[in-house]
Amino acid sequence: MNLSEYRITTGKNFKLSEYRTDYTADFDKKRAKKLLKKNKKKMFELQNLLYAHDRYSILIIFQAMDAAGKDSAIKHVMSGLNPQGTQVFSFKQPSKEELDHDYLWRTNKALPERGRIGIFNRSYYEEVLVVKLHNLIKYQKIPAELITGDIWEKRYKHIRDFEKYAYENGMVIIKFFLHLSKDEQKKRFLERLNNPAKNWKFSAADLKEREYWDEYQKCYEDAIKNTSAKHAPWYVVPADKKWFTRLVISEVIVNTLKNLKMEYPELSHEELEKIDYYKKQLEND
Repeated sequence: MNLSEYRITTGKNFKLSEYRTDYTADFDKKRAKKLLKKNKKKMFELQNLLYAHDRYSILIIFQAMDAAGKDSAIKHVMSGLNPQGTQVFSFKQPSKEELDHDYLWRTNKALPERGRIGIFNRSYYEEVLVVKLHNLIKYQKIPAELITGDIWEKRYKHIRDFEKYAYENGMVIIKFFLHLSKDEQKKRFLERLNNPAKNWKFSAADLKEREYWDEYQKCYEDAIKNTSAKHAPWYVVPADKKWFTRLVISEVIVNTLKNLKMEYPELSHEELEKIDYYKKQLEND
């Protein structure tokens, strides 16, 4: 798979409208599921190496419109990982405690430690998406003199600086935008309403947010354009076909892990001799 089709490392000339939501790169569902199964096995092996190497941490960010498949992607793609080395956090409306801190505080305290994989279902990017679109910054207890006309440019810079800092301290950041069409979202909303087992997933707020579709597309385009970097790339993943979305995500994660310079720790001569000694003890027990 040519992952460069989805990877954004510079915002120069980036236009979200140029990326198809129904693209499948000539894959069919059967083949994609087979490859996903193989990738999950590779991810498990590479996760073990990541843990043993204990130098890098992995942060995987999922952003998308409602019903784009963030939850199901995390469920299906990450199901092969060892839960002991994986942390999943979902970020919704900030709590009172969170609003008493800077906007990166609640995500910073959830960052993965070395050797582990952290998954953010939504993230600090909400601060330049829903907060920006609905002007919710007025509820964030920031001194009035600091809420200037260039506040969003400053937040893009905060995010760029944070991700550069994280990268230079061994954190590998992978950012996924699941690119869904408005028609497909409508179809999935209707499925939720027509299926009693999925009714709980639907909220009247989903319809309200849908009214701002074009504005959200612009916010996502601006966020990706202003925060894409080689060390913290965005991947714009077609999301109309969930089976293809999951395959691309798995390919990106496997490829990223494989490209890290990792190895299992080597034991010293003395430690190896101890192993032989312990083996003999057990064999003679």
